[in-house]
Amino acid sequence: MSKSNRRDFLKSSLAVAGAGTLGSGTLATSAGAAGGASSVKPLKLGTVTYNLAKDWSLDEIFKNLEETGFEGVELRTTHAHGVEVDLTPAQRAEVKKRFEDSPIELVQLGSAFEFHSPDPEVVRQNIEGTKVYAQLAHDVGASGIKVRPNGLPEEVPVEKTLEQIGKSLHECGKTGQELGVEIRVECHGRETSRIPNMRKIMDYADHPFVVANWNSNQTDKEDGGFQKNFDLLKDKIKHVHIVDLSREDYPWRDLFRNLHDIGYQGY
Repeated sequence: MSKSNRRDFLKSSLAVAGAGTLGSGTLATSAGAAGGASSVKPLKLGTVTYNLAKDWSLDEIFKNLEETGFEGVELRTTHAHGVEVDLTPAQRAEVKKRFEDSPIELVQLGSAFEFHSPDPEVVRQNIEGTKVYAQLAHDVGASGIKVRPNGLPEEVPVEKTLEQIGKSLHECGKTGQELGVEIRVECHGRETSRIPNMRKIMDYADHPFVVANWNSNQTDKEDGGFQKNFDLLKDKIKHVHIVDLSREDYPWRDLFRNLHDIGYQGY
């Protein structure tokens, strides 16, 4: 699906979700452009550098996203953009200013920090790495960072691992709150991507700055179905990943309708 068709699909999906609520029912290009008297802002469309833009420099990201109508970007670590923890304070300030001077929003930084390992030293390294990455996000003007669970070790009871992940995230959330940076937990990994397990992780984390990054997985349709899963996690969803909207094996319109219904205003 082309970028323009993807945007058109999202617009029409939101129109179905908000018929009569969003005025004309179209997706505005900025948060303040919603028509009518509705207080619900439209969804915003950005991209992740994970695949589409992994080889783009910052210059190319600004140019290409502005030309194609995307509003924001999630910079995944290790990619060509070069926004990494080894940036000096001056370089961080420069990145922040470039985004402030651009119509493109730096939505979040994407990491691979994870907290499921049975080795306490590995878990500690990931916690401390998350804190350092949250500082980078603060310095460059991103409102959040993406972390993830990444599976359940077979030799460890499931509940113990979920609790370990959640408590690790709680510690990260404290640092995030001090910095004004959300810790956004991607629904990811073998079994940990299942929404009932994500709900338990969120409950163990029990921190307002630890939130969910919905990931549009096939497992969203399991464990009682999409609606049950969405309802289970909807109070924690602060960021959403989607894939190719031409794929018919995922309930996209249900997703967008539900996001609208909860007043979701993010990407």
